[in-house]
Amino acid sequence: MTSVKRLRVVNTAGSVIFMIYAFVIRSYPTALMNGALVIINIYRLIQLGKREKHYDLIKAKAGTGTMGYLVEYYREDILKYFSPAAIEASGDCDMAFIVTCDTVPAGILLGNKTDEGVVRIIIDYATPAYRDTSVGEFLYDMLPEYGVHRLEFSGKSPGHEEYLRKMGFVRTDVGFVKELDQGSAADCAAVEDIV
Repeated sequence: MTSVKRLRVVNTAGSVIFMIYAFVIRSYPTALMNGALVIINIYRLIQLGKREKHYDLIKAKAGTGTMGYLVEYYREDILKYFSPAAIEASGDCDMAFIVTCDTVPAGILLGNKTDEGVVRIIIDYATPAYRDTSVGEFLYDMLPEYGVHRLEFSGKSPGHEEYLRKMGFVRTDVGFVKELDQGSAADCAAVEDIV
C-alpha cells in the first residue's frame, strides 16, 4: 500500500475480523492480541489525523544536485508511472521543484515552461509515503508564485492518469490540462536549491 493511513484502516478491519473469528473458535489469546492491534491502529489513525503536514517548496536545477539524486534514487518507482524517455528528458527541464514535508522529500515536478506561463510536465512524482494528493495540492497552490498558470501533461501513463483526474486535470486535445488558481498555500516556504 502506498498510503500509511489506508494500510492502518485495512489492518484494523482485518484485526477485527480475525478477533471475531478467534472468539468463535474460543482462541482467547488470539482474540486478545488482535484486540490490542485494533486499539493500536485506532490510536495511530487518530494521531495521523491530528498531525499537520508542513510542506516547503524548493526550486531546484534539473539533472543536478538534490534533484538529480532524487530522480536516480526513485528511478524504479518513477518508471512505474513515466517512460524511460521522461527520465532522460528530465535532465534538460527548465522548471524543477522539490516538495519537502518536515524536511523529508515528498515529491518532485520537472517540466518546461512556455512564455505564456504554461508548464509542460515531464515528471510529476510523489514519493510512496506521500501519495495522498496533499503534495500535489500544495505544489499546485504554490506554482502561480513562479509565474505558472497552467499545467499540461501529454505523456502516456495509465497509472498517472488516475492521479491527474483526482487532482482536477481535464483531458483535452493536448493531453491533460489543469488551470491553476492565482492564490497560494498558507504556512509554507519557497527556497532555492543551492546544491
